[in-house]
Amino acid sequence: MALDDRGRPDILPRAEPLSEAPHVIRYPQFLSADECAHVATAAAPMLAPSTVIDSLTGQAREHPVRTAMAAVIGPANEDLVMRAINHRLAAITGTAVEQGEPLSVMRYDVSQQYRMHIDALPGTGNQRIKTAIVYLNHGYEGGETLFEHGPRIAGRQGDAIVFDNVKRDGSPDPVSRHAGLPIVRGVKWIATRWIRQAAYDPWTYRAGA
Repeated sequence: MALDDRGRPDILPRAEPLSEAPHVIRYPQFLSADECAHVATAAAPMLAPSTVIDSLTGQAREHPVRTAMAAVIGPANEDLVMRAINHRLAAITGTAVEQGEPLSVMRYDVSQQYRMHIDALPGTGNQRIKTAIVYLNHGYEGGETLFEHGPRIAGRQGDAIVFDNVKRDGSPDPVSRHAGLPIVRGVKWIATRWIRQAAYDPWTYRAGA
């Protein structure tokens, strides 16, 4: 990747608007095949059953709404390539790199999925305002990203999408509801970075906090 002397991207990929409401933008070939492989390889040893946030307790727990394996690449595992990718994600979302949660990598096997949900969180003072998803591979069947009131996206390796989770007043936007459809054949890998309203301390990361 072409970087400046601070590790930030020199050139951004072209933006391809997909939907206005929900507001979804695609960035074709955001990562190279080698970069995608680097992210997946780094995450693979850390994969564990994914969790969701209980709206009553605020605690992370396994739930049938989300049936995948996931790994969080926090500061202790963030090498220079990961850091540069996070800078690039900050650039396409128009935010500071400090606003992003640690990169989450997910692997979906056959029949696994993430049912309809919104990424905005209940009862937080530092809301997830945007989501960036990077597709790390293709060649599987099923697994499209489906917005309840918007597009159905079959990601290609290296493509990224960015969408808003909140309205102009900062409240969760119901039109951002989306799902990762079940895998029919093969394996799907994605990397997700949730972007907060303000700076977020990755050393105190707890999903949903």
